Amino acid sequence: MTSLPDPWPAPRAHAPVDEVVSLPGSKSLTNRALVLAALADGPSVVRRPLHSRDSALMVAALRALGVGLDATGADGQDWQVTPAPLTRDARVDCGLAGTVMRFVPPVAALSTGTVAFDGDAHMRNRPIGEVLTALRALGVDVEGDALPFTVRGAGSVRGGRVVVDASSSSQFVSALLLAGARFDEGVEVVHDGKPVPSLPHIDMTVAVLRQHGVDVDDSQANTWRVSPGPIRAVDHLIEPDLSNAAPFLALAAVSGGTVTVRDWPRSTTQAGDALREILAAMGCAVVHDDAGLTVTGPAELHGVDLDLHDVGELAPAVAALCALATTPSHLRGIAHIRHHETDRLAALATELGNLGADVEEHDDGLSFRPAPLHGGVFRTYADHRMAHAGVIVGAGVDGVLVEDVATTAKTFPDFAGFWSGLFG
Repeated sequence: MTSLPDPWPAPRAHAPVDEVVSLPGSKSLTNRALVLAALADGPSVVRRPLHSRDSALMVAALRALGVGLDATGADGQDWQVTPAPLTRDARVDCGLAGTVMRFVPPVAALSTGTVAFDGDAHMRNRPIGEVLTALRALGVDVEGDALPFTVRGAGSVRGGRVVVDASSSSQFVSALLLAGARFDEGVEVVHDGKPVPSLPHIDMTVAVLRQHGVDVDDSQANTWRVSPGPIRAVDHLIEPDLSNAAPFLALAAVSGGTVTVRDWPRSTTQAGDALREILAAMGCAVVHDDAGLTVTGPAELHGVDLDLHDVGELAPAVAALCALATTPSHLRGIAHIRHHETDRLAALATELGNLGADVEEHDDGLSFRPAPLHGGVFRTYADHRMAHAGVIVGAGVDGVLVEDVATTAKTFPDFAGFWSGLFG
């Protein structure tokens, strides 16, 4: 990848775009598959995984614990995962990857080593205390309540019932479920607090566990039970990252053009699948067929009133579209995205407002009234989804400069080059 200017001039769509794109694999599915493969009863292969900073950090973390992870496949892009006894002392770099910070500590608890966790400076502000408190309740020796922290494994975890407040991140639940089958008593995770955000991500965790033969009972609201037992080795074919599809489908909406994302699954637990309904509500024509998902933009983009509680990761892209819409919008149910890579509600209100948007920040969302936008610098706060919002606005407004667009490498290597190639 060539060096990018910073801030980066976002390409402007001066004509309707007509493109077909193939996207990298899902980060959420890739990192769940890697964790379960590492804990499985035999070797397995993760095919078409995402290769990005987040997944590289997960691979490095599991390798540090002693798991065998080797490139395989015709193009060397797949992962052969070979479980091994977890006996090493290790240091784990979480970077800005919430899945590494939250999913790996329960795995480290099964080791006989001392595992130290740290990450990027901003990662120290992201919540992890609920997972660490839960691990202590399950008998694990944990030092610290936030990054940096240390897990001293004893080779096994007692397991049992634990109560957590997962109102700031569904990953608190997923983290405990993923390793729970390897705990002596399994695990029962009970959520006690405001509604859990991003429930499709817990549904994804449950679905992947069941693919590995793990017995999961999620029949009771806010309670998930994983029975103790083996985790069967299963090969995975990773779906495209549907949340990463947001800027590309939004480009169709902004330009009045047509974009097809190949290999859109017929059935999925990914939150990004909600883009079909969201874009239709904004006036787009949406077709899901054997070619993939095709979106054609309208003559005028309509505003929306949406509760994005379960699909908060889509909020930055949707907010960018709302800023360009010709009627008012209200996005709600997303107070939890204040705890993502940055406070996304405050960041979106500030940056879209700096480009002329008439936007009001609420405790749990944003409101927009139509207003003419203009060029300027759009800051990203080291947040890949903020960069997506910036390039979407830039496609419809002259002179938008996106600061640190390279942060998109978290989930999409060379995003800027790929994006620019869609503009001819």
